[in-house]
Amino acid sequence: MTETPEHRRLIIAGSGIAGLSAAIYAARSNNEPLVLEGDEPGGQLTLTSEVENYPGFPEGLSGPDLINRMKEQAERFGTEIDHGIVTEVDDSDRPFRVELRDGTVYTCDAFLAASGASARTLGVPGEDELMGYGVSTCATCDGAFFRDEDMLVVGGGDAAFEEAHFLTKFADTVYLAHRREEFRAEDYWIDKVQKKVDAGEIEIMRNTELLEIHGSAEDGVDHVTLARNEAGYPSENLDDPDTETFDFDVGAVFMAIGHTPNTAYLEETGVELDETGYIVTEGGEGGGQTRTGVEGLFGAGDVVDFHYQQAVTAAGMGTKAALDADDYLEDEVDEKAEAPAEADD
Repeated sequence: MTETPEHRRLIIAGSGIAGLSAAIYAARSNNEPLVLEGDEPGGQLTLTSEVENYPGFPEGLSGPDLINRMKEQAERFGTEIDHGIVTEVDDSDRPFRVELRDGTVYTCDAFLAASGASARTLGVPGEDELMGYGVSTCATCDGAFFRDEDMLVVGGGDAAFEEAHFLTKFADTVYLAHRREEFRAEDYWIDKVQKKVDAGEIEIMRNTELLEIHGSAEDGVDHVTLARNEAGYPSENLDDPDTETFDFDVGAVFMAIGHTPNTAYLEETGVELDETGYIVTEGGEGGGQTRTGVEGLFGAGDVVDFHYQQAVTAAGMGTKAALDADDYLEDEVDEKAEAPAEADD
């Protein structure tokens, strides 16, 4: 006999700022949310050693500390938090059927996708060890910590150019390294960065790749090893005599090679994803801004927002999603459940 899956009123996939903000509001609305932490518990904020731009904390606090405080707050109102990685959501019937990587199956009346987006990294030596200690994937989060340092930005698209431009507020010099001659960035950003180049604030390093990051958690980034080949893609041509390998002194490294939204588990549903995998929500004005094309399924945080990607904007969107889910549960689920009883009167 097949065991009946455990049923939940609301499941939230993701335990970052968006998911936990949603959980706080959902729990206070007596929707008894179950938060599934995913494969990056706490989200990208746990990689940030200091958070100084989250409202209400004038002295700043660490990313993990902020996440832990939000977890405690959500649990105090009745949220259950469990480790679980969602691999499939079946929206062909109601309630939703949610399957986890370990084989656990739940059903739920409403589902909130707050599974975030994972910053892409290069996988070079020193990257993992120094992440949060001079290596970052978010200039607006961490740039101010390296004031007056030389900084390296890796990438060639809009994100890299935007981050390089932003970091000129703090850096002595910003070096922008790209593995080929041409950039993917829009002309708008190329023109803006060129003005900074002309002013001596940014130096562009074409046909250059990062090979290794040197330093320690105690002292941060000391220097990096780069490779340059005028034909481009030097890491693929290290044996080429025209490839130059050299050490370069910088105090911080920012990876700006894009993000991958964690939405694979929604690909077989009716949820609309854009060409890069981000969830398309209703948006606009008034209620229901976080609704997807699937009734009862909502999206919030970096899994939706490919532009701002800030803790405070994720918190706001998570709050909206919880309120939208509450409206749905009251208007669609509860009213339908009561309808037969009213018909018998």
